[in-house]
Amino acid sequence: MVEIRRSQDSFRGISSICPWKSHSRDGSSAKEMDETVSEFFRRTILKIPLTEMMTILKTWNFLSENQLQTVNFRQRKESLVQDLVLLCEENRASLNDAALLDIIYTQFHRHQKVWDVFQMSKGPGEDTDLFDMEQFKSSFKKILKRALKNVTVSFRDAEENAVWIRIAWGTQYRKPNQYKPAYVVYYSQTPYAFTSSSQLKSNLPLLGQALTIASKHHQIVKMDLRSRYLDSLKAIVFKQYNQTFETHNSTTPLQERSLGLDINMDSRIIHENKTEKERVQRVTQEIFGDYPQPRLEFAQYKLETKFKSDLNGGILAEREEPLRCLVKFSSPHLLEALKSLAPAGIADAPLSPLLTCIPNKGMNYFKIRDK
Repeated sequence: MVEIRRSQDSFRGISSICPWKSHSRDGSSAKEMDETVSEFFRRTILKIPLTEMMTILKTWNFLSENQLQTVNFRQRKESLVQDLVLLCEENRASLNDAALLDIIYTQFHRHQKVWDVFQMSKGPGEDTDLFDMEQFKSSFKKILKRALKNVTVSFRDAEENAVWIRIAWGTQYRKPNQYKPAYVVYYSQTPYAFTSSSQLKSNLPLLGQALTIASKHHQIVKMDLRSRYLDSLKAIVFKQYNQTFETHNSTTPLQERSLGLDINMDSRIIHENKTEKERVQRVTQEIFGDYPQPRLEFAQYKLETKFKSDLNGGILAEREEPLRCLVKFSSPHLLEALKSLAPAGIADAPLSPLLTCIPNKGMNYFKIRDK
């Protein structure tokens, strides 16, 4: 039996051990990974940008400093990837090590995924239990494994008592697909979990069950909140607005950069509107605060209403089904764009509560119905 050496940062998330073949970069007696694991490493490393390659590999901490120094990082990317895969073979890397590297890459590029928010709650009269992260990991994995034979789970601890969970789903008859994993970010001792949107919607109930039981909660619901910006979602649900978020490259305020209404404007007009501008600025600051807004890309409103008219008859008057309308506001930075509307003179202050309530309600999906 071959003893598999694990990296310092690897976890007990994946239990499968791969067979080895005889091969090495220099023709020595090192052993080669199973072809599926080798291909997984190749495709994972290949998607890492060259400018981030060294940073991500050092964060991974699986290859030694001496090994990294033997690699020519200025060669063609295909050749670089092959050299790195061979080093992984020499270190007898496992599927778990490859999954950990994929987690780190995803942490660096979290904005490439769309994140949903789930909120859990305790049952009536339930007390807050002491939380043990290792127990949570073990319980979470066991629940998935009992329900689905072909699934691999790996973990990586992060800052602020968070754990990143990578789940490669399979079926009862197919092995896990390592190239379409789901990600979960759970903050211990909180009722919130953030999940990357998955194509396998059928696995959501199982995922919710595992999260609820492992974190010792009673039930879980999906919030009407979604974004590519995980830090902003976290700030909204944890009410941590007064911090720095992912912003545009330019440091110019959005209302000045995109509109430029004050450039070359007649000074008499400026003085004429001074009182109104001060009122608008005051109202805007009261609503949005003087700190950067969490970053969301859209807000969606679904309207359902019955047709109402004082006139008798007509096709619409006889319609039993409600009229439905969908309105979607989109922007690279929606809340900052909304914040800029009144000061720019595009909208009256204050804005509609349906637009300004997004952070406080923790929603960017709304359904509006007749009372």
